[in-house]
Amino acid sequence: MKLLVRATNWIGDAVMSLPALREIRRVHDGWEITLLARPAIAELYSRENLSDHLIRFDDNGSHAGPIGRWKLSRELRSQRFDRAIILPNSLDSAITPWLARIPERIGYDRYRRGFLLTNALAAPKPGEVQKHERFYYLEMLRRAGLIAEFPASPEIRFESVGEARSAARDFWARKGVIGSRWVGVSPGAANSRAKQWSPDRFAEAADAVARRLDAKVVVFGTASEVELCDRVLQGVSVGGYNLAGKTSAREFIDLIAGCDVLLTNDSGGMHVAAALGVPTVAIFGPTDEVATGPSSATALVIREPVECSPCLLKECPIDHRCMERVSSERVATEALAFVEQVAGAIR
Repeated sequence: MKLLVRATNWIGDAVMSLPALREIRRVHDGWEITLLARPAIAELYSRENLSDHLIRFDDNGSHAGPIGRWKLSRELRSQRFDRAIILPNSLDSAITPWLARIPERIGYDRYRRGFLLTNALAAPKPGEVQKHERFYYLEMLRRAGLIAEFPASPEIRFESVGEARSAARDFWARKGVIGSRWVGVSPGAANSRAKQWSPDRFAEAADAVARRLDAKVVVFGTASEVELCDRVLQGVSVGGYNLAGKTSAREFIDLIAGCDVLLTNDSGGMHVAAALGVPTVAIFGPTDEVATGPSSATALVIREPVECSPCLLKECPIDHRCMERVSSERVATEALAFVEQVAGAIR
């Protein structure tokens, strides 16, 4: 059996789909498995034992637009896959396996794409499976008859943590920084301003934590978040680095692995840190931590209960009270206590 798995598009979803990918590998060990993933997601998976082959889907380069999709479909057709599992819900993600003439195409029947699938599965209704998103992907496999039951997966973990931490030490050594402790900050949130806590409060909390830990601060973000990350670093007295837009996806993962703690919004960085076993302190407001929160004993969610949360809106129509009522003092205090708790559990 030659199986193609179309990976999810966003880093957080990619982490939450890890249990499903591992279960495919475990239950169907004799299959030849190929993962099709965007470049950043491919980097996330490249050290994990999930597949025999990894194809990078460069949707901003050689595979962009209709011509790029056609080119990719021809590349896939030449490999003669027997079956495709399509994890994303989008119409676009189902078109390429269809164009590639893969005989069996499995996915949820959403966004009117059922005609592109040979096994169009009804998406689970509220209450049919456990709420966290990792079960959404596992349920796809169960409904398709590929697994009989869910694995015991209370936590999501990367297998390559030691390798990532070693790479982080090498990265800082090349910059002449040896032996420093790091407080990481990930102040952005893809496509949602409502999920973002104040950068000034991130700075205050990170500075307080770093001074207690005798650490420096490193701020992570995309190229579009340079100004946001600069604002965080400018509010820090202990010194540090703004790495927004300056790291590859692999370096981003490695450097998070090298942090003593990460302060973050509900973001892809949050899921990466939690899966790496890094003490992760996540400020939640409009989103639901039961559905999309970190699955790790090394992650702490901080939220201020308000009557309108979780609203799941990308823009707050009122006063952003769910985030504004979370103080920097509270985050710093709870973060320090949590770091000590995690360290104690390791000892």
